[in-house]
Amino acid sequence: MKWSSIRWVPPAHTTTFAEWLGVQIARSANVDTAEIPDCDDESLPLSEEKEVRSVNVNVSGTGVFALQSGSKLKDWFYSGKQLNVRLRNKKIEDDGASGDIYVEEGPALLTSFNESREKGQKLSAEIELQFNGTPTLTAKV
Repeated sequence: MKWSSIRWVPPAHTTTFAEWLGVQIARSANVDTAEIPDCDDESLPLSEEKEVRSVNVNVSGTGVFALQSGSKLKDWFYSGKQLNVRLRNKKIEDDGASGDIYVEEGPALLTSFNESREKGQKLSAEIELQFNGTPTLTAKV
């Protein structure tokens, strides 16, 4: 799966990180469990009912970016603020079937930002984002 961009939105403050070398999106649910007795025969084992309490979406990735993007990432990290983020899967957008989800977006925190550079190479970074709430999904039409 090729995630081609991570963007800040709204467009007036859009920054695209291109040339992602790798992205991992981890989706998980926190689940509450309740044990329910059988009302007709209390000698039977309890049954369990489960409900999703919350959804977590975390993103980590490595890639190269323009020098000016590094300052924006530092500003975001040190501010501790959430920014609206848009994840777009270009491969699904171009080649996916109608109904395939290719965008996940919403407010997120930048929870880790590591940058490195080798002589003669582009500036590279490893970042981790955590969505604050469940991202909005956009499907291909």
